Amino acid sequence: MGPKAKKTGNKKKKINKAERLKQIQEEEEKRLKDEEEARLKYEKEELERLEMERIEREKWCQLEEKDLQRRNEELEELYLLEGCFPEAEKLKRETRLLAQWKHYIECDGTPDPTVAQEINTFISLWKEETNETFEAVIKKSKLVLNQASTLADLDTGNMEKIIRDENITLYLWANLKKNPRYKSIRFSETQVGFEIPRILAASDIALRVLHTHYDHVSPLRHIPKPTEEEPTTLETEILKEELEDVETAISTEDQKESKPEESGSKLIHEEEIKVEQQSNIEVQMNFADEESEAVKGELEMKLFSETVSAAHLLQIENAPEMPLAFEDNEVDICQFTTLGGIYHLDILELPPQCKPAKGWMIVEILKEGLQKYTYPPETTEDLEAENAFPPVEVTLRVHDNVMFFEDPMVVRWNAEDQHWTTDGISNISYEQKERLITFSLETFGPVTLIQDTHINMPYRSWELRPLDVNQVLLTVTTVFTEIQIHIKENVCMLSSIKLQDIKEDFPILEGKWMTSFCFINALKEAGLNIFPTGHSHFYVSANNKIPLVEVKAYRQMALLSSAFAFGWSKWNLECTSSKVVFKVKEHLAEEWPENPNWDLLLFTGDRAQMLKINEESEAFSEALKEETEFHSTLYHMVKDFASKEAMEKIRSSDCQSLACVCQMLLSTRLLSYS
Repeated sequence: MGPKAKKTGNKKKKINKAERLKQIQEEEEKRLKDEEEARLKYEKEELERLEMERIEREKWCQLEEKDLQRRNEELEELYLLEGCFPEAEKLKRETRLLAQWKHYIECDGTPDPTVAQEINTFISLWKEETNETFEAVIKKSKLVLNQASTLADLDTGNMEKIIRDENITLYLWANLKKNPRYKSIRFSETQVGFEIPRILAASDIALRVLHTHYDHVSPLRHIPKPTEEEPTTLETEILKEELEDVETAISTEDQKESKPEESGSKLIHEEEIKVEQQSNIEVQMNFADEESEAVKGELEMKLFSETVSAAHLLQIENAPEMPLAFEDNEVDICQFTTLGGIYHLDILELPPQCKPAKGWMIVEILKEGLQKYTYPPETTEDLEAENAFPPVEVTLRVHDNVMFFEDPMVVRWNAEDQHWTTDGISNISYEQKERLITFSLETFGPVTLIQDTHINMPYRSWELRPLDVNQVLLTVTTVFTEIQIHIKENVCMLSSIKLQDIKEDFPILEGKWMTSFCFINALKEAGLNIFPTGHSHFYVSANNKIPLVEVKAYRQMALLSSAFAFGWSKWNLECTSSKVVFKVKEHLAEEWPENPNWDLLLFTGDRAQMLKINEESEAFSEALKEETEFHSTLYHMVKDFASKEAMEKIRSSDCQSLACVCQMLLSTRLLSYS
């Protein structure tokens, strides 16, 4: 056998002490070197960061200084542009009375006291007119019931009659046969009717449903006349004082001219004075008068402009506390709205009917007119009174011109306490497709349907974009619907309504042009309420902004609405109440792009700036967009990147159109309720 092969392996070579120390030393040197490099790198980066911050601060300070230098000039130009609002207000002063009245009756604060008397007169005339119409229909129902036997149905032997008017529908049924088995009553061609208990089916009664398509039952409170002068702003007081000074100066000059001339002044009128000198004096006096009148007119316009601005601010101010304390079952008139009019439900005693006798028709005429049938009786000795006088089941049809997004609530009028209440009503069911609502009613009287006033608030998003000259489209998207409002010159129109991506036809409003006040009122009456009041913040989780910031934003957005589109931004929720954020884009083309390239604007009321972030950014930042500056107004901010055509379009916009857009923005309060 040969010699054994040597074993080979990965046997480590032993390191002596010197080599080990050397290795440790090298590692320590490398570590120190790495630490030094890291320190130097950090110091370098920190210096660069500090330098960048210094540059940014210097740049920021320069931009702020530049903004301050041109602030007065920009604000003066903005004041001239905003002159369109008082100018438009002067053209529509006739609608001010109605607007103040609406503002008051909706628990939205106290109206302008200077028109309190006119509003009270208007309310009185309106109530008088509606009462006259109501009484006329009551008389008509009496005439029909007096001759019920001659109008009896051949099949049932009872009488039913439907009388329709533009604003009123009257349903009448007379129980002529008194058949206790005939308890189900349905008016022909409708599902409106009653399920009456046996005791009523066997009684001499008549049933009446008087549906007024408007609400004349809810109380309209009387407006107190002002006893003290309304508080005014310091600027308004100064303007008033200046105006009084000018008027005093003009009056003094007039008095001097009218004083009899003294003996010494006779020298002026001597014959040696030339005619040319007299004409020069007259020209100078006329020029002074014209100048004084011009100053007076300018101060009056400035005072009126200040009044309009204060009115805009008052429109969006939040009430500090709830308006009223409500009892149990009482309806909160600020939280709920009556829709579809009032249904006056009555059980009447059937009047005496005509009876033939020897070729004559004999009828007993009652002087007191129709009498109400008391049900249930006020006193009864029946131990089973609850079973003997059960509630009456009523079926009503919801008005076609009203939209309910949830099942409507039924309430009745408490005549004693003068408020709407929910007690005495039970077993409510609603068939949405047939628009029929059924409920059990213990006590007859006026009933109505109500819906949450703020059901469409807060909004999910909004968009305002120009369509044509003096035409814009406002889109408000809520949880239930998307509402598009077409604003053209000084009128508005409902362009479309979409429910869950399905377009709904609403012929009562679509295609009809109305003034902003009438349009807002019509939308509310139709159940499409997107107009917060001063008390809405108690019922809606709103993103409340400082009112002055909101007003300035809406007014300046309206000024730019002819050439620029604006839209909702999610970052508006992230900033404080003193700032608003929204999207902006120049738009002059006829077609709207599918994915528009928006810019983000931050506005504080005194400063506007472009933001570096966009809607897809991960976090909110107030960093300034590259190559942009600060400005005191939105107008001058967009002017930096706007086209020549856009600015020309803005300057040539009609004042009434801009005022109408501004009014719609103030009424919807998009920046606080989105």
